[in-house]
Amino acid sequence: TNAIIAPFSPPQNNLEEKQLQILQKVVTHFENGLLLKDLAEIFKILNLCAEKIQDQEAFIEPTCEILKICGLPFLKNKLSDEINYTKTVSESIAQLGYLMRVPSSQVRIQICKCIISFYDAKPPRKQLSGYQRTVANYKIQMAELGGLAETLILSLALVENQLAEKLWVLKALQHLSSSGVNCKLMMKAQAASRICSHLNDVDPSGQLLFRSSEILWNLLENTPKEEIVNQLSNLECIYALKEAFMNLLMHGFRHYDRQLRNDLLVIATLIAENLEAPMIESGFTKQLILLATFSEVKIYNHLSRGFKFTYSYEDFEMKKLLFNIVAVLAKDLCAVQLLSEGKVILALFYYVKPNEKPGVHDWSAAQYEELQLHAIATLASVAPLLIDDYMTCQGNTRLLMFLEWCVGQDPFFGQGNSFHGTGGRGNKLAQMRYSLRVLRPVVSLCDDAVNLDLCDQGAISQLLDLLKYAANLSKEKEDAIVLEIQTDILLILSIVCENDLHRKELFGCEGVDILIPLLKMDPKKFYSGLGHNRLLFSTLDCLWCCVMGCYIAEDYFLEREGIFLLLDLLALKQKNMCNLILGILVEFCDNHKTTSHISTWRGHKDQTAASLLIQLWRQEEKELGVIQDSNGKIIDPKKPLVTSFQKQQGVISMPANCPSIAILEVSENMRAKIYSLLYKIGFENLPGLSAKDFVTLAIIRRYLDFKVGEVWNEVLAELKEEEFRPVTPDQEAMKVISEVTESVGKMVAALQKEMLESHQHQELQEEERIYTKIQGIHKQREMVNKSWENFLTRTSNYEALKKAKRLQEKSIEASRSKSKSQNATTHSTEIKGLNTTVTSGRLVTVESTPSQLTGGPLADTDLSLGKISVRGGALKKIKGVKVLDPFKKDSVSIK
Repeated sequence: TNAIIAPFSPPQNNLEEKQLQILQKVVTHFENGLLLKDLAEIFKILNLCAEKIQDQEAFIEPTCEILKICGLPFLKNKLSDEINYTKTVSESIAQLGYLMRVPSSQVRIQICKCIISFYDAKPPRKQLSGYQRTVANYKIQMAELGGLAETLILSLALVENQLAEKLWVLKALQHLSSSGVNCKLMMKAQAASRICSHLNDVDPSGQLLFRSSEILWNLLENTPKEEIVNQLSNLECIYALKEAFMNLLMHGFRHYDRQLRNDLLVIATLIAENLEAPMIESGFTKQLILLATFSEVKIYNHLSRGFKFTYSYEDFEMKKLLFNIVAVLAKDLCAVQLLSEGKVILALFYYVKPNEKPGVHDWSAAQYEELQLHAIATLASVAPLLIDDYMTCQGNTRLLMFLEWCVGQDPFFGQGNSFHGTGGRGNKLAQMRYSLRVLRPVVSLCDDAVNLDLCDQGAISQLLDLLKYAANLSKEKEDAIVLEIQTDILLILSIVCENDLHRKELFGCEGVDILIPLLKMDPKKFYSGLGHNRLLFSTLDCLWCCVMGCYIAEDYFLEREGIFLLLDLLALKQKNMCNLILGILVEFCDNHKTTSHISTWRGHKDQTAASLLIQLWRQEEKELGVIQDSNGKIIDPKKPLVTSFQKQQGVISMPANCPSIAILEVSENMRAKIYSLLYKIGFENLPGLSAKDFVTLAIIRRYLDFKVGEVWNEVLAELKEEEFRPVTPDQEAMKVISEVTESVGKMVAALQKEMLESHQHQELQEEERIYTKIQGIHKQREMVNKSWENFLTRTSNYEALKKAKRLQEKSIEASRSKSKSQNATTHSTEIKGLNTTVTSGRLVTVESTPSQLTGGPLADTDLSLGKISVRGGALKKIKGVKVLDPFKKDSVSIK
């Protein structure tokens, strides 16, 4: 190859013919493929030819022939050549992009064909012996490594006015953009804006728009979407996109045209998500809004004369995309006025009704349902922004009527095919779900006129009926959609009833009956992933907003043992739930009946409410990093409540109208609520507390004093930080306050110490009592063992038995009275011939004449004459009783 290149180097005359002959030899020699080791030299030849083409067109044909050969699979001698020549090959392939500078349409097109052949290479028929082809994707990898895609994007500037060349370049880029690596290189060269700005260049074939949109799609899929959107967010690109879209909309009649139109609409939607994109300035926003409301609202416009929906699948998809882009545009507050002028609310409410004539020269039943759900979902985004239009369209009335239809008995079978129709097959749950999604944000605005209009139409009663309906469905099968419906209804009721006593009375006992089963939810379901945790939180919120403050509902809640249920939930010690439950309990304590319920409650292992609250206090202080000893005793009397965060934060000078850290801390943890609740119950005579609980209770009891002292300490620290000295009376007052706070802390610490010592003394006494009992048991066992040993000795040793007998007789004789009366008869207490030293017992059983012979103890009474069988009492006379063998008369058995 060096010999071939040599004639090109010196500028000699009359060498053109010789050089062309040499190029022909090169083409002939490498007609079956280029060797990897020769690739660098071949591209040197191509670069030399590129320089000569500017003056001599004769070099165009051999250059194209060599480029055709470059499109064939490369050849290698060894298996390791692919790795060894990686750098050379990648740099050589990158030269293809730079060769686009050649001012020859034929060469440029051939370069593009060469690149396209990387993805669809056709190997030559003849295979050279001793050589192997490279792997199929080797060229693609080398093109990515060499950065060919970036240079090819830059070459678009060279072919702006040459349609054929431009189409081939776009075709090559279309193939290259299938790779994520190439897309990143193209993004670096601003490919999105370069391509989009020329979407409307003259092209009778229509390939330019198709290939450009395909490349844009690949860029959006394979690179960070935000970067591509930023490149497209300029007036030039948006104007081009708008013109291309409207062109296809008004004049496209083929299936392919409608698909391409929808693709461009998706790209426009992605651009609209960028709030900085000049969609409004370009007029594109207004046109899209008009299209979205075209068939529902009759507004005179030039579009109404040149466009008509065909109810084809592509038009159906475009309708859904238009609804979607309306929801996206609503995020830009600048577009709200345009949405109002376009009567978007009225157009979307067109679908908040049952389908009256399904499939009659209109959308099919399944298509209408999908559009209906999509429209209601869009309404949830737009309605809160256009609340005046919502009220003008009687939005509350329409939604309540639609919700009534959702629970009605009308024959309707939802298809459940779309994303929004999930779980709605064969029922109306999807419609109910999205209608509530509209109502919830509208009510959340807390607009008095809107909420009053809603309640005046009986919304509270209707929502309670819907809640019962959903509860019955959840009994059959619990799924995420039913739980979401229940959650949304509870949130709506909470917002509506929060500050209105009359509405709370309407919620009343019926609402309490619905809340009670929800509070009994199995704790195992909280983390099921279906939404039970959200349902429980909304239930607690509804309890707070709809029940508390209405004495009738409060008393009924207490009758239904609702406080017990709240304490059961509190006993679970769920961090994200405890604060809310404690707040509810504190508020409930304003009802004087509540404290008795709290005091009566018993939890696991007979735990009391006071014990539970004190445990929560300790758990909270441990998480806050409050420093105390192992027994919970105060270490620093000056700062008994200070958390680790407060210590790290230090002293920060705050404006007078801003709360300090000590004040903010009150609302960020549960300690203030626990103190308030125990204060309501009372700090005296609390059952079920351990010594450690009493130690903690001493701190809780003084929480308010400690918190006041903490605030004053902050004031002193801020004054010191600002180097500000108060007047003498104020300074003395602050000093006294600081000393009082510290003395209270010391007093509590001393009380805690006394409690611990008293408890320790009680434990020692209990320990001594137990040891005394144990000693008595051991002594009794020793006596029993000794008695048993004496008994064994008497039974095994006759002399020991006689000795024991003598001692017994002597003891009996000594126990007798010394004084004897003259007429008294003395009976012997001994049984002759009895060799025993065991004292006779008090029970003597005498077995004498059988009862069947004497007639029994009642033989001489009147009862024996009646011969009555008395059942259930002491006297029974039953036939067929088997009589035992009679014993010998006068035999006595002593036990």
